[in-house]
Amino acid sequence: MRLKESFPYERDDETSGERLDRHWNELLQELRLVQTGTQILFAFLLGIAFQNQFHTTDGFTHVVYACTLIAAAIAVMLFLAPVAFHRFLYQQGLRDRLLVIADRLARGGMAFLVVSICGGLLIALDVVLPRGAAAAVVAGVLAGFLAFWLAIPAYVRHRHR
Repeated sequence: MRLKESFPYERDDETSGERLDRHWNELLQELRLVQTGTQILFAFLLGIAFQNQFHTTDGFTHVVYACTLIAAAIAVMLFLAPVAFHRFLYQQGLRDRLLVIADRLARGGMAFLVVSICGGLLIALDVVLPRGAAAAVVAGVLAGFLAFWLAIPAYVRHRHR
């Protein structure tokens, strides 16, 4: 995949190298935001298993917790991976490939972040609401994520073309 296909916004007054630098800096700013929040969520989730009350919960809660913790770990991994890629590819003339790969890693990280947020929400709401109501609220939150993170941007992109 070429750079322009993944990052179609171009300025006429910038060189290819300047455009790559700008895209890389924009991506880094986005990753800084999500990395911190995801790492905090992951740390919080790690602590749940060591709470005495957690051991008295049912199998459903344990499965949701395990899936949520794994999803958060994968999200952290995917959000941090561009840093490792950059270290290994630094000054190799591969910034265009690095941007495409980092973009895909960030998108994957966002998908796993949504799973971990919804799983954490389900664990918490299952304590204070009936399970069906908790699941319905989580389904609504998931629909919100899908709307704001996928459907609306896709609509805007379609309208722009």
